[in-house]
Amino acid sequence: MSALRLFGERVSLPVRRRLVVVLVGAVFVLLGGALVSLYTGNSSIEAKITTGILIGDYAGASPFEVFTVLDVRLPRLVCALVAGFALGVSGALFQELTENPLGSPDIIGFTGGAATGAVLVTVTAGGALVGTAAGALTGGLVTAALIYLLAWRSGLDGYRLILVGIGVTAVLGAVRAYALSRADLEQATAGLRWLSGSLTGRGWDDVAIAAIGLVILAPATAALHRSVSRLSVGSDLATSQGLDVPRARIAIAVVGTAWVAVAVVVAGPISFVALAAPHIARSLSRASGAPLFSAGVFGAVLLLLADVVALRVFSPTQLPTGVVTAVVGGAYLLWLLQRLRRGTA
Repeated sequence: MSALRLFGERVSLPVRRRLVVVLVGAVFVLLGGALVSLYTGNSSIEAKITTGILIGDYAGASPFEVFTVLDVRLPRLVCALVAGFALGVSGALFQELTENPLGSPDIIGFTGGAATGAVLVTVTAGGALVGTAAGALTGGLVTAALIYLLAWRSGLDGYRLILVGIGVTAVLGAVRAYALSRADLEQATAGLRWLSGSLTGRGWDDVAIAAIGLVILAPATAALHRSVSRLSVGSDLATSQGLDVPRARIAIAVVGTAWVAVAVVVAGPISFVALAAPHIARSLSRASGAPLFSAGVFGAVLLLLADVVALRVFSPTQLPTGVVTAVVGGAYLLWLLQRLRRGTA
């Protein structure tokens, strides 16, 4: 570890060299994925025309090409980055909340709660974007409160929280299935497509919702960083350091659920990114404590790469991004369970 000295060495900030190297590598991967996402697709557009459109020079570009680059590919890319970042941060928060490496919001059930709220709004009120966002946030928070209350027994145990969450997730799945069965054909089809986790059709309205969530939640997460770091050493030691653990856990649950709601509104209920991103961040950086920012960066990397695979590998057929993350994430979960069984995770 080295120190970054600012203002004539009056300010000294600790810098982990390995973490910096890892994050720089992740940024390069993001740039590569972004270039593939912007410059390739079913619509063949020359690279120089795409570059011109991106810098505001529309000479030689048709209206269709301008629309494809600026209103299809670019907002989809931004949504993938923000949703992935949101999932990574929420995964790190919930793993610290539960003190369990399996404590991601999709396994606990918070993602399912947000998805259920969004689906109920979609089938009852037409699925306007603002209403869907409100439904996702409300569904996530109500589910979080329910799981928290059911799991509480003279304190909060991480494994009990996960088990209760799995049960609540099953009930929420039944609620979503019933709601879709009562919807008309068009609404049910749209709802099922959205539940598979997809970035198809995302536009600048979705980017605006994502930006609002990012602006609100980034400072809130930064404010929680010290509490999360203290909690990462264990509840008893955190209490001895003066942390109000129950209040801190409630704050972490609220902020983590809000991140989940942002991801659900932007990309649908994407699975396993929130589980894998914090583990990858810890493994590569070898940093102790809660890797909130680096987990967000790797969440963005995972979701962007999954979206590129969904779009390009089976082209012209496009897979839902959630299908790719589910296949890869399922294998990752089995591997992680084996590591936990052997006591190496």
